[in-house]
Amino acid sequence: MQLVGIDGNAFSIMGAFKSEARKQGWTQEEIKSVLAEAMSGDYNHLLATIVSNVDDSDFDDIEDEVGCEFCGDCDCDGECEDEE
Repeated sequence: MQLVGIDGNAFSIMGAFKSEARKQGWTQEEIKSVLAEAMSGDYNHLLATIVSNVDDSDFDDIEDEVGCEFCGDCDCDGECEDEE
């Protein structure tokens, strides 16, 4: 699954995962399980869950594009100085 170029919206990411998983022959139950786990936390958890279930060496590129959820620029792992 190619993550680079997908809209960073959580629903877009989950939709792309679901579509690709179907193409690869995943069962509906397997897909539901991954999506349920992805939605059980915050946005970063969603990304980590999807990435851990796909083979995409380009994930580092999308992580740089997404950036910080607060300022959108830094790679602070959720401890941004701009957080208010």
